[in-house]
This record gives sequence, structure tokens and C-alpha cells, in this order.
Amino acid sequence: MTNSVKRAADILDSIAAEPKTVAQLAGEFELHRSTMFRELQSLEEVGFARRRHDGTYSPGFRLAVLGASALERIDLREAAHPTVLRLQREIGDTVHLAALVGEEIVYVDKVEDSGGVRMYSRVGSPVRPQCSALGKVILSGLDETRRDDLLAGVTWAPYTSRSITSRAMLDAELDAVARRGWAADDGEFEEIVNCIAVPITTPAGVVGALSVTSLRVVHDLDQLATRIPLLTRSAAVIARELG
Repeated sequence: MTNSVKRAADILDSIAAEPKTVAQLAGEFELHRSTMFRELQSLEEVGFARRRHDGTYSPGFRLAVLGASALERIDLREAAHPTVLRLQREIGDTVHLAALVGEEIVYVDKVEDSGGVRMYSRVGSPVRPQCSALGKVILSGLDETRRDDLLAGVTWAPYTSRSITSRAMLDAELDAVARRGWAADDGEFEEIVNCIAVPITTPAGVVGALSVTSLRVVHDLDQLATRIPLLTRSAAVIARELG
């Protein structure tokens, strides 16, 4: 890899972590400001970086499109299915796998409860991002622009008395989810059902989520929460399979 290509990649990593000014980046990479400005101009010309209104630089939309295209070509279900099966056999409750595909979160795998309880969800159908553990844990790992895109079609109508009914309420919930590393659906879509989910995170970012779902009369939320360590370990195995 040439020095210029590596430096461009390192600059993109830096502004992906946090938008930065030319001066900040010049200091970080020990370059003259004019040299760093030329580097950023080149990245901006090809759509890999963009200058924001406050003068800072962040990743450009073309880079986001390329990244999304690469993620969509990863067969998450194929990589995850053996782990999903093992997890369901160990815990007994329904296990779901969801993937972030374009501007939707989609169910891509599901293994039903061993006792024969059937959930409403279907492989291939979209996840309701604002009232599902899977949706919330994926949203919590995205930047604001990407989050806006996924929530653009949400109407905020309540499904139950526990549903989140505004963007402000959801953002507060997502802050808590990001801090603790897992999300819950406490009867927010169906009063009788609850769910716990953890993210599947690769070096490219959040690509999906893994969850365990149960009827409330079988396992309450506190009981489901005891499965978080097992869910987290399983999500890590899936992430390693993806490479």
C-alpha cells in the first residue's frame, strides 16, 4: 500500500470517528495545513469526504453508498445460522436475526420457540425500528444521518401503552441503549411479548442484531436479561464469521 493511500484511509478513519477541521487533522497527522487541505479536497472531489457548515470534515455520501453496497453483499444469514441454531437450542425461546439492508432493518433468520409458541415476525419482513429491541439496538450504533434515514417513514402511532411515540423519546432511549450495549422491547409492539437484543458489530460498524423473544407470562424482562451474556458471545461469534 502506498503512503498516500494509507494516509487517505487513516484520514477517513479519523473523520468517521469524529468530524474534524483542517487544523485538527493537520496536527493529528503532523502535516502542513495546506497539505492536509489538498488531501481533503481530493477526498471531497471523489465523494469520500464532505465539508460541513461548521468547517469540519466528515465521511462523504459516496463512501456511505459504497459501504452499504458492500454490507448488502455479506450473507449475514449464511454466516450466522449455525450460531442462531445453537443459541435457540440452549435457551429454548425464539431467536431472531436482523440485518441492516439499505434504508431498512429486515428479519433475515428466525428459529421458533421450542415449546411451539409462534411469533408474528417473518423472515424477509421489515423490523419496526422504534418499538423493537432489534431495531433500537441497531439504531443506537448509527450516526444521526443514517438514523434519520431509517426513521423517515415512522408515524409514531402507539401499538400498546408502552410504545415510544416520539423521536425525542426514542433518542433518549437510544442513548441508554448505546451506554449499556443492549436493547429491550418491553411489550411495546405486543403487550404479551418482550424481547432483548444485542448488536452484531464488525470493523465496518453495526451490520445487524441478535435477539431472544418470549411471552411475558413465560419470561419477564428481568429473566430475559439474564441471557444477555450468552447473546453477546453469540453476536461476537457471528461477527468473527463475517471477518
